[in-house]
Amino acid sequence: MSAFGKNTSAIGLVTNTTLNPEDVNYKWEDQGIVIQSVPGRDLWNAIDPNLIFDENGTPWLDFGSFWSGLKMVKLNPDLKTLAKPEAWHTIARRDRASDLKDEDAGNAALEGPFIFTKGDYYYLFLSWDYCCRGEESTYKLVVGRSKSVTGPYVDKEGIELNKGGGSLVIEGNKNWYGVGHNSVFTFDGKDYTFMHGYDASDKGLPKLIVKEITWIAGWPTVKPMD
Repeated sequence: MSAFGKNTSAIGLVTNTTLNPEDVNYKWEDQGIVIQSVPGRDLWNAIDPNLIFDENGTPWLDFGSFWSGLKMVKLNPDLKTLAKPEAWHTIARRDRASDLKDEDAGNAALEGPFIFTKGDYYYLFLSWDYCCRGEESTYKLVVGRSKSVTGPYVDKEGIELNKGGGSLVIEGNKNWYGVGHNSVFTFDGKDYTFMHGYDASDKGLPKLIVKEITWIAGWPTVKPMD
């Protein structure tokens, strides 16, 4: 839940015992707010949640956009309350102009974290630059990796993502104005990234894009946009 362009935001949780809408027990139940950001108190934004379990089964919530970067916080096993003592990490950030007011989202454009495990690594995918602007969209997908769920995540050049690093996975072109905000899942032994892009042939409308991932020297690669 978010006021667009403001960090008046919250991440909530709803649960259901079944995903079958024909089941008599099918009912989404509100579990309340897990975390929220408050202007004037927080310099982060509570949107774009991604839940990841580490190698010990501990749940972590990564989230965020703009402001001071993408955050991660440890959850309790109930997945709806923060573990105590609270454990927070900044997992990715970009330089933010120092003269901006705190209520300004700023120019450090990044959002949409998604963590995927492969081999010995956690891979942090995130989107740089701007979505949602039709032909003015500049979205692109970048990645870093770490052997610890809390990071630091580094790119191919060894630059930490929380210090502005990020290796390009895919970006837009003349046919697609921007591509990003992804997730990664495995089907039948193959890994795929799911994302959206703005179709130049259809008035810049956003559309679903699916690309198979090929892993080269431990890094995810996909074919460029057609």
